[in-house]
Amino acid sequence: MRYPSLAALLAAKAPTLAKGPLSLVLAEDGVELHSTLAHQLKTGFRDVVLLAPPGLDPPADLADRIHTVTHDVFADGALIAAVNQVIDQVAGAWVHYCYNAEYLFFPFCETRRVSELLAFHAEERREAMLTNVVDLYAGDLTASGNAVALEDAWLDRSGYYALARKDRARHNHPKERQLDFYGGLRWRFEEHIPPARRKIDRISLFRAKPGLRLLPDYTLTEDEMNTYACPWHHNLTAAVCSFRTAKALRANPGSRHAIQSFRWHNSAPFQWHSQQLLDLGLMEPGQWF
Repeated sequence: MRYPSLAALLAAKAPTLAKGPLSLVLAEDGVELHSTLAHQLKTGFRDVVLLAPPGLDPPADLADRIHTVTHDVFADGALIAAVNQVIDQVAGAWVHYCYNAEYLFFPFCETRRVSELLAFHAEERREAMLTNVVDLYAGDLTASGNAVALEDAWLDRSGYYALARKDRARHNHPKERQLDFYGGLRWRFEEHIPPARRKIDRISLFRAKPGLRLLPDYTLTEDEMNTYACPWHHNLTAAVCSFRTAKALRANPGSRHAIQSFRWHNSAPFQWHSQQLLDLGLMEPGQWF
């Protein structure tokens, strides 16, 4: 069913959505919309909400399993505003958000569902999970002009780094257990990326609570929820494998003509398997085995 607004969906379905886990997918266009929604359903989200412009509908074979909402996807901070509109109405539910052509991976996701991941994470008294955005890109830009190709997807196997996150309220003293992560296409082609958009970390899995808000840099207003681990040991982290940056660099006239290929000596074919991401250190299994 398609709803005319997010408010209309929440008025009709908030108690159901609050059971979670809930996924919000903002479709900026129709690129890999089917694979994105199918991946969310396969991962095990109880409800998937598609935020889409008028005229963009979910694929027919998935439509009955998706809540589709007409949304201004091109407004500034459209996804962040939608997440914040939902939070108070689904308090207690685990929420994930992403864009089309993005895919959530977590340790052992081939055999375990997202509800199992979040149940374990909650048992460790964690209410949010760090997810790093891992850029995917087509290996052959001649064959895939928009840089999106599931069968020819590549990623960077090195070039990732983290810097201490500064606490402005404490004279830029480093925040405890918080880092700003960088790497991928946003690092290699940083001259085409505004500084505020170069970070690759998101808190894109969290438990909703009244008054909590998602900020423009994809962190939350409750500081402890932005940490990558608890004080006593490492915790689970996940990855969002995303064609979004590659797609944007190909759509922008300036960067499109400046970039002939995204591949370099540290590129590797993406295997669409969590073990590769674990081996590359792009996510952390913590104490979960």
